[in-house]
Formats: sequence, C-alpha cells, structure tokens
Amino acid sequence: MRFQVNRDVFSEAVSFVVKLLPQRNPQPILAGVLIEADGSGLTLSAFDYEASARTTIEATVETPGTILVHGRLLSDIASRLPNAPIEIAVEEDGGITVTCGSARFTLAAMPVEEYPSIPEVSGSSGVVPADDFGTAIAQVGFAASRDDVTPVLTGVQLEVTGQSLSLVATDRYRVSLRDVPWDGEAVETTALVPARTLVEVGKTFGHAGTIQIAFSGAGDREIIAFTAGNKTVTSLLIKGNFPPVRRLFPEQTDHYAVVNTADLVEAVRRVSLVLDRAAPLRFTFSADGVTMDASGSEHARASESVDAILSGGDEVTLGLNPQYLIEALGAVKSEFVRVTFTSSDNANKLSPVLITSQTSVDQAGLDSFKYLLQPNLLLR
Repeated sequence: MRFQVNRDVFSEAVSFVVKLLPQRNPQPILAGVLIEADGSGLTLSAFDYEASARTTIEATVETPGTILVHGRLLSDIASRLPNAPIEIAVEEDGGITVTCGSARFTLAAMPVEEYPSIPEVSGSSGVVPADDFGTAIAQVGFAASRDDVTPVLTGVQLEVTGQSLSLVATDRYRVSLRDVPWDGEAVETTALVPARTLVEVGKTFGHAGTIQIAFSGAGDREIIAFTAGNKTVTSLLIKGNFPPVRRLFPEQTDHYAVVNTADLVEAVRRVSLVLDRAAPLRFTFSADGVTMDASGSEHARASESVDAILSGGDEVTLGLNPQYLIEALGAVKSEFVRVTFTSSDNANKLSPVLITSQTSVDQAGLDSFKYLLQPNLLLR
C-alpha cells in the first residue's frame, strides 16, 4: 500500500474519525483507525462497537490496500507535520511509514483482520437543516445526565412526528426541549442517542448545510446515522424507556417575568460566588424587578437586582440552582428571556419554572426552545 495525500485534508479527516473514540479503550484494537486506499481515494473509519465515524477524501493511490494504525497517535502526528504532501506506505517488514518533507515516522501496523465491521445503515431517513440541528443539540444536550447509573437519562431522545423532529433531554432536575423541521418520511420514530455522541455531531456538522438522519437495525442493535457531505457518524441507541417529560410542560403561561438575558447571567454569576456548592440561589420576582440573594460560609453575603417586567400575577420567591439557570440562559440565544411560573395540583410540591426565548420585552421568541427547571427548597 502506498498513497500521497494533502496534509491539511488528511489531518482533518483523521481528527474527525478519532473524536468519538474513548480516551481509554478496554480493547486496544478499537484504538485504531482503518484506512482503505483504492482508485477513488481514501476511506478512514473508526469504531468502538457503540459509535463509528467514516469519511472519504481524495488521494493519489499508487498501491491499493488497507491498514489499521493507532488513531490518536496518527492524529497527533498529522496535525504537526510540515506544510507538504504526506506519503504513507507499508514497508516490507510490515511497518507503516509516514513521510512529509524531511519528517519521517514509522508506526506499527495493527491487525486489520481483527477489526470489527463498520455498521451500515439502510432504513427510514430524512433531512434536517444543519444549522438548526446544531443549535438544537447545543440547547438540549447539556441537560442530559452524566450519571451512568441511569443510562436512559444520559441520552437525548429524538422524536419524529410529521414534519418535525424533537430533541428532549433531562437529568430529573431539568428538562430541555427543541423542535427542528424534518423533511423526510413522516413515520413516527423515536431514538435515544447518547448525548456525548450527539454533541460531537452538532459540533462537526453544524455548518454543513443539511444533515441526513437514518434509522436502522432492530432489537439490541438499533442504530442511527448522521451524514453530511463526505462524513458519516453512526451510534448505537440506548435501550430503555425515556421518561414522559413532555407532560410536565404547562399549557397556561400567564404568570411570567421578562428579563434581559445578559444582565441576568452576569448578576447570577456574581451573586452565586458566595454560595456553598450545590446551594440554591434565592430569587424574588416582583414589580420592581428580580432580586438575587445569597449567603454562604464565612458569613459572606451578596445581593443584586436586575430590571424585569412581571406580568399576570403576584410576587414570587423561589430557589434555583445557579449553574443550571446559567446553562439555560446560555441556550436561549435571544436578548431577553421569559421566566414563567407554572402551577401544580399538589400544594406541597414546588412547581418548575419554564424558560423560553423572548425577542423583545413584549414579544416572545420564534424558536421552539423550552427549558423546565425544578426549584430548590429554600431554608427560611
């Protein structure tokens, strides 16, 4: 095997396929990148039984063949090579040489025959706008749980209904929801995708124009594929029943406050500096604005007020996790934010607040982003 390839193109391709591989893999063979060279160019692939990445690039192939080489090492080397064409060849002793200008590396070949087959996807599919989908992932993915004890909560639920694709995530304390347009088969489909994989898809494909999404497989090997241009990412779906969190979103939204997003973020960051870890921040929404109060160890205290317009009800005092609120405000993507106070049939249970975008003081945002945050019990 021998081929020549543009340094920047090759470096970007290797970087893409190794992104989804775990830092430490229990099976050394899965740390490899599979490179297939033929008359049409190169295909680079990586797979760890749960997620895969594949891309094709142009190259001048003198001798076709297939090699498997350590992915992260190859990525580090490719990113630091001089600005010159790269030549990669398999030597008579089985070693793999990487030559670029006066730089030369020799890498050990990994056994190709032991590498698992990259999954192929052939099922129902549709297309979503890449920018909308990338934004939606950023608005939803952070709300997924990072605790593997409950695997279903570490995923983002994708739901196809008619001409809409919904993304939903929760970690029990908050719920994030966003809809994007779906152009494809109007078959009701759900897929629970690991949040870590989906976030990488959003970062990589967010400016690709359109993304094709396909669902395939059955039983324990259901997978989803995301394709944009010459790149494809597949992911094994998480098995289990995602909680029915949609019913938590209120229909009536008459009692709410509208606040400048940036002003609220900065104030929350300042006041929460004195809070003990995981302690809630006290918010009082009134006709005069929103006031934040915090007290922590060493007798430290802080308070700050921000202008707000309260509509549809009386003054409200509640405790919120400041970090969860800041993450929500960062996802709103609008100059103002609406904080809606929901009601509950259970008088002994705190009702969540609903956070949505607000284009101006008196006009709700056009996107479908919704975020529910459960208040914390305040110690009087």
